[in-house]
Amino acid sequence: MKVGGLFAGIGGIELGFKNAGFDIEWANEIDKNACITYRHNHKHTLYEKDLNNLAPKEVAPIDVLTGGFPCQAFSIAGYQKGFRDDRGNVFFRILDFIDELNPKVVFLENVKNLIGHDKGKTFERIIHELETIRGYTVKHKILNSSEYGNVPQNRERIYIVAFQDEYIASKFTFPKPKKLTKRITDIIDSTADEKYYYTNSRYYEQLKDEMKNKDTVYQWRRVYVRENKSKLCPTLTANMGTGGHNVPLIIDSKDIRKLTPRECARFQGYPESFKFPEQLANSSLYKQIGNSVSLPVIKAIADEIKKVLG
Repeated sequence: MKVGGLFAGIGGIELGFKNAGFDIEWANEIDKNACITYRHNHKHTLYEKDLNNLAPKEVAPIDVLTGGFPCQAFSIAGYQKGFRDDRGNVFFRILDFIDELNPKVVFLENVKNLIGHDKGKTFERIIHELETIRGYTVKHKILNSSEYGNVPQNRERIYIVAFQDEYIASKFTFPKPKKLTKRITDIIDSTADEKYYYTNSRYYEQLKDEMKNKDTVYQWRRVYVRENKSKLCPTLTANMGTGGHNVPLIIDSKDIRKLTPRECARFQGYPESFKFPEQLANSSLYKQIGNSVSLPVIKAIADEIKKVLG
């Protein structure tokens, strides 16, 4: 079964499907730094261009079309303009690829707020376009990485799986929850490079007063420190790469510091074999990881898709 990926980022969805036994035929991504990381880890064809400039006729036929299309248009953290935002309008470009490639399965991922955006009208339009106009049978569910991926990150996303064959769709079920056995202390390193520590920060004394537990993750909220009492890492976001104190904080065996890009990747379920190019700045890596997906959840869903496709 061949897969084509839109809005590939660094290839988390593609890697999840590959780990489930699918063959990745091609992918598309516009961000040049994400493309550098992508090519560092994947060998198949990557179209580095704006999706509006990639003709559906250019790409090879595939069985599964995937896309973690931009979520900022629907995110609570964004302006929630939805289809009035250019980033939201890319959904209609996905439809162009569906019309041309006629895939057996369409797999989409987005923020959970998509389902309630504009009082549910945005999601209704998506379902209408896939089911009523194109004849797909759509299944969807909100899954949390900590409940379905065995990674200690609180990351809720909506996953949409559309099947061309109604009977195959009737056999598909989303994966069952997995017991969370990995802890934050399993993810973080005992020490890190000096540049990650807050020892010389003007906020250090306040952080030291308020950060006491080594088995959880903290966030700096402008004037106060927030402890994640659930002992889960908060949702990693792309704005980790915008500077300031957007990267979550921890206490390791040495002192108070922010998470490293590698640790953030582990919170997304990426294996150690996934490499980040040395020439890229940490700000870019944080952005790439925050923009990415929960790899174990993708694989779990891909496993279920593979079961019903045979």
